[in-house]
Amino acid sequence: MDWASVIGLALALAGLFVGHAIDGGKFASLVQPAAFAIVVIGTAGAVLLQSEVPTFMRGMRMLRWVFQPPPNQRQKLARDIVNWSQTARRDGLLALEPAMTRATDKFVQKGLRLMIDGIQPDKLRSLLETEINAYEFSQRQGARIWESAAGYSPTIGIIGAVLGLIHVMENLSDPARLGAGIAVAFVSTVYGVGLANLFFYPVGNKLKAIVAEKVVQYEILLEVFFDLASGDHSRVIDERVASLLSRD
Repeated sequence: MDWASVIGLALALAGLFVGHAIDGGKFASLVQPAAFAIVVIGTAGAVLLQSEVPTFMRGMRMLRWVFQPPPNQRQKLARDIVNWSQTARRDGLLALEPAMTRATDKFVQKGLRLMIDGIQPDKLRSLLETEINAYEFSQRQGARIWESAAGYSPTIGIIGAVLGLIHVMENLSDPARLGAGIAVAFVSTVYGVGLANLFFYPVGNKLKAIVAEKVVQYEILLEVFFDLASGDHSRVIDERVASLLSRD
C-alpha cells in the first residue's frame, strides 16, 4: 500500500470539507447525486470518445498502481544481473536458458532469448529498444486518460451548473427555492474542478512517474543484455548494477 497516496487523498478531501464547514456550510449541501452523475459520467464519456477501448481499460486498470504500486524489483534485478553475468562468463550464453524459463517479465524473457539465440549485439539492442518504445507508448497512453479526464471535468462541471441554473429559472415564481437551487447548480462546478485537481491530475502524474521508472529499469537491462552479448568485462556489468541500485 502506498500510504503517501492514501494520506494525500485524505488531506485533499479534509481540506475541502473542513474549509466548507468553517464557513458554516453543511456536508449535505455538497452531496448532489445529479451533479455527480453529470460530471463523472460526462467526463468518462468524453474520455472514452477520444480513446480506444483497450487504452481506456488499460488506464482504468492502472488506477490501482496509485495505491498499490508494482513491487520494487530493483534489488531482485540486480541479483539476477550478477547471476547472469557469472553464468555467461563461466558456462556461456546458452547456460542462461533456465533463467529465461524462470523469468516472469516478458522483457527479461525476450532479452535472454535473443542472447541465447545468438542475435548480434547491435541487432539485439535495436529489437529491445523497439520493445521499450512500444511498452512506454502503450502505458503512457493509459496514464494519459486521467490527464484527459482532468481537462474535461471542469468544463463538464460548468455545463452541469448551467443545467442547474436552467432549472432555477424555471422556478422563479417560487423565491424560496431559488437559493437552494443556485447552490445545487454550482456544486457541479465544485465536482468538476475538485475532481480534476484533487484526483485526476495527481493520478495521471503518478502513473506517468511509475511508467518512467519501469522504462529506466528496462533501459538499464537493455544495456546489460548488450554487454553480455558483446562479451564485455564483468566490471561493466557491475557498473550497470550500481546504476540500477542507485535509484533506491
